[in-house]
Amino acid sequence: MSTLETLKDTLNEKAPQAQKTDKVKKIDQHGRAYATGKRKDAVARVWIKPGSGNVTVNKRDWTVYFGRPTLRMILVQPFEATKRLGQYDVMCTVHGGGLSGQAGAVRHGIAKALSAFEPELHTSLRRGGFITRDSRTVERKKYGRRKARRSFQFSKR
Repeated sequence: MSTLETLKDTLNEKAPQAQKTDKVKKIDQHGRAYATGKRKDAVARVWIKPGSGNVTVNKRDWTVYFGRPTLRMILVQPFEATKRLGQYDVMCTVHGGGLSGQAGAVRHGIAKALSAFEPELHTSLRRGGFITRDSRTVERKKYGRRKARRSFQFSKR
């Protein structure tokens, strides 16, 4: 009988709550903040540090790598939203996807790294939609169809 009572007591006692450990985003020994950005099939690894605004993508200047002005505009959006344009140097490597997805991945990584470097910017970046990962990807092709949703041409006769 005593074992049953001790079992009840142990069940009634609250189990110790696992302490929630927030992921501490650190700045490395070189004074850089690191973040990973993703968009479609592109993955970008981004390092930022205080500087003069130099942006390097895959060891090339960002104006050379992203030739179209719209892609360059996408890249600087987090800096413009936080009024930090020209205050940070960005070094990133990006692979996968096309240029549009890569620009979006770099933007996502820059926003996350900025948030790690200056936590007070997190709310403005979140409000701008830069922290949230855009989960839209290409829909897969289904069998019995020409593409993901397009059916084969139907002939009545």
